Parts: sequence; C-alpha cells; structure tokens
Amino acid sequence: MGKVGRVLTAVLLAALPGTAATAAAPAPATQHGTAAAATAPAPARWTGSWEAAPSGTAPALPGTAIRNVVHLSAGGTAVRIRIGNRLGTAPLRLGAVTVALRRGAGADAVPGSLRTVTFRGVHAATVPVGRDLLSDPVRLPVPAAADLLVTVATPTGSGPATYHRTALQTSYLADTGHAADESGSAYTVRTDFWYYVTGVDVLGPATGSVVALGDSLTDGNGSTPDTNHRWPDLLAQRLRGRGVLNAGIAGNRLLRDGAGPSALARLDADALDRAGVRVLIVFEGINDIKGTPVADDPAAFATAYRTLVARAHARGIRVVGVTLTPYGGYSAHTAAGEAVRQRVNAFIRTGGAFDAVADADAAVRDPSAPGRIRPGYDPGDHLHFNDTGMRAIADTVARTLVPALLHPEAPASRETQPRS
Repeated sequence: MGKVGRVLTAVLLAALPGTAATAAAPAPATQHGTAAAATAPAPARWTGSWEAAPSGTAPALPGTAIRNVVHLSAGGTAVRIRIGNRLGTAPLRLGAVTVALRRGAGADAVPGSLRTVTFRGVHAATVPVGRDLLSDPVRLPVPAAADLLVTVATPTGSGPATYHRTALQTSYLADTGHAADESGSAYTVRTDFWYYVTGVDVLGPATGSVVALGDSLTDGNGSTPDTNHRWPDLLAQRLRGRGVLNAGIAGNRLLRDGAGPSALARLDADALDRAGVRVLIVFEGINDIKGTPVADDPAAFATAYRTLVARAHARGIRVVGVTLTPYGGYSAHTAAGEAVRQRVNAFIRTGGAFDAVADADAAVRDPSAPGRIRPGYDPGDHLHFNDTGMRAIADTVARTLVPALLHPEAPASRETQPRS
C-alpha cells in the first residue's frame, strides 16, 4: 500500500484572535537525565469532537432560538463552536449563541452549565456567505460521549439557512429570547435537522481526531434515531475518547455535486481543516454508481481517490479507503452498476492509493448472495444498515484504524481557522 508522502513532526495549533499559539514545552530533565514529563499527563490541545457537514439549505427561522442537540466523541475542559453559513446567500446575523451540557433526553440544560458563546469577544456576530465562524474558547468541562445543547438565536431571516438534513437527532425550537434558558420548557417545537452548527472542538488530552467522509451510509440512514448508532458514533466508543467526526451527507457523491458539494469539493472544509485530524476515512462512491447521471468509468473513481489521498498526504494525514458495500435488491440496482462496483472495489483493495483498507464489502455481504448485504444488517431497503450493520462497519474500520492512530509518529493536521 502507498505510504504517507509527508509526515508532520509537530502539531501546529491555530490561535484565535488574542490567543497565542504555543507548542508544548520540553520537559525538564531530572538529576538522572530522565524527562520529568515521562509520567506527566498529555498536554491539552484542540481536537474536533463532533461535526455536521452542511448538506443544503432550508427556509430561515427568523425570531427563533434553535437548540441543536449534538453528541460529542472526545471530552475536554473547554469547547469551541463552529457556526456555518457556507451554503447561504446572505450574511447570517447571530443574535446569541449558547452552549450547555444536556440534562436527560429533552431540551433542559444541566444547571450551572450554560455558557454564552462569544466571537472575537462579542456576543452577537455575523457569519459571511460561504464561511464558517469559529467561536472563542468557552470554559466548560465536558466528558467524552456527552450531549451538548448548542442554541443559535437568529433574530432575522438572513436568507436560506445552512443545515444538515439527516440529523437522526431531535432538536428543539423556541422564541429567540430563550437562548439563555436552562429550562427547556419553552422549546415546544421539534425539528429533525441541525441548523447552522457545523462542529464542536474540545480542549483536552485526546490524541487527535479521525474524519469519516461519506454519504448516507456514514450519515446514519437506517440506524435508530436519537440513539447515536451511526457507525462513526460506534467507532468513537471503540477509540475511547479520541475525536471521531462524521462528515457524511446522505445523497452525497464522490465525483459531482448533488446533495451537498461533492467529496472532492468539500474535502478541505469538512475534513482536512478540522482540528487535530490524523486519519481520513473515505467511504464514498455508491451514489455515483447508482445515481443520475451514472458514473460508470472506474478510472474516474481511481483518479478521484488518488486526488483525495494526495491532498490529505500533503497535510500529513493518513487515509483509509473503505470498500463499497453491496446494494443488490435496491430499487436503483443494475447489473452494470454492480460490475462497476466490483472494479472500483478491486482498485480500493489493490490499487495502492490508500495507506490502509477497511473491507466493509467483505464484512457485510451475504455469503449466499454476495451482491446483497446480510439480512441481519438490512433495515429493509437493501442499501443502508440497521444498528447491527452499523456495528459491523465500525468494527471493520476500527480493526484497520487503531494501529495507525497509535503509531508513535502518527501525524496531525494543521488546524485552520475558518475564514471570516
């Protein structure tokens, strides 16, 4: 398999305005010449802990406080919030943004945990068209696997709202004046979308993050809503506190725009620019095969995969390729498409483009009908995965991924401050 073309030997942290970026100082030597830091805790650094890749736009919600429920992977002592207007057509005016630990299963905050989020020292901010805005650090201890309430108050319409459609998570709406409420009693309207929030970073000891770039199979279609049973969520349980970011978009394609920008177009914003990225997982291409227009040239897939890998390697990030899983029995299945899938998978396995390969196809296909997924993994549409199938994908990826993460010279991405 291909080797990483460039290895970064230091983690470069981007500083927020007014905050100095500092590298960890070398540990002082003891009288015996042994570094005192040999038993010291790992230095705190910013790591991506949750992500929602923008998938499109929805009508704006003027005069509304949107209480987004998000599930962290890694924990830490502080958080930063990423607010996106990447697909909007007008500047996004933020009346207020708050963050809190969630209490229970509704819209209530843990008492005493609610914080007001600032951007360059001010509470109200404007997010330019086509951009994400990264908040100032917010001191809030958050454990791994915690639920956060990220409430975004939008006093005016500000044009179409950048959102993530397939949240598989209930969030809540109230009047804009309730953004700072600890009680969720005012949040009587529910939504299945995530509005504006595109990421949460944590300051803590996590040893970097991994990003899963994919389509609906990564976004979680077929898994049980409100349970965090998407395969990246289950992978986070296996990786024990490392950041795992889900950059899946239902309907997304590798080669062309559709549901959200193509994987090639959104690679930087949704993957490489995220905080502390060490490994990129690429599980995308089935929508190109079964979509309209059909992509039927395996060489185009090979070129796209090589491009993704080269761009990641230039940032010191390893890349795991995931084979495309069966879709026999799905309404858009064709024999010609299956032939393309087999040839694309042959490239993923043996083409030498990736640093490692997770053979999801082998893990989930029905031994008696290899063009179909196992019945026990099928939610009924013969394409996506139920909770058991999601576990199988997570286990397959984890077996490939863990050694790469634990390698002593594992690189980390250069974090990029979203332009504003």
